[in-house]
Amino acid sequence: MTDSPMPPAPGFEVHGARGRFNAAFFSVMGPYIEWNLRGHKRRVFAGLPQTVVEVGPGVGANLRHLPRGSTLVAIEPNIHMHARLRAAAERRGVHLDLRDRVAEHTELPDRSVDGVISSLVLCSVTDPAAVLAEIRRILRPGGTFRFVEHVAAPAGTPTRFLQRALRRPWAWTFEGCSCERDLAGQLRTAGFARLDIELYRLHTPFIPFNTQIAGIAHA
Repeated sequence: MTDSPMPPAPGFEVHGARGRFNAAFFSVMGPYIEWNLRGHKRRVFAGLPQTVVEVGPGVGANLRHLPRGSTLVAIEPNIHMHARLRAAAERRGVHLDLRDRVAEHTELPDRSVDGVISSLVLCSVTDPAAVLAEIRRILRPGGTFRFVEHVAAPAGTPTRFLQRALRRPWAWTFEGCSCERDLAGQLRTAGFARLDIELYRLHTPFIPFNTQIAGIAHA
């Protein structure tokens, strides 16, 4: 296991109370969220390379989709997630290269990785377009970005009304998470060579979170 000595890049403010709350929340709710998303994750995370970069791995929900003995380069700026992430990697037999960076500035070399993954992260980054550009930069030709994310509901629907009504308390609680991003549109204009994307809906009590996308973007 390797921790990067680099200081965190600007763009993420570690909040003691919210950071600890989110680490605890996703530890407790992780199995329920995974149960809802398992089919989509199994499909898009199938056949991952031996070394994978994950932006925003949190407490390690996606480690179960990596084979034992593989390496996860974890770009995770919330230091309150780190202890649980290390423990989860050890349980899963995954080598962890943990980097206290933001997804807009991974500091990885150009065209250096074959696979990048994310789940429920692009909703909360400061600049999704910059993150997608960074992912394209570090992917080798033929590499893939696999994602499972929640997005804005169609305009005029009850879900979109609720997303808008709750946007401020939701964003404050979940460290900037937006319920109203058109991530599918941003992925389509990000310059990937090919994009395979599925839009679907979950049925959970967390209604602002229920409109989702999953897919694979090819460099």
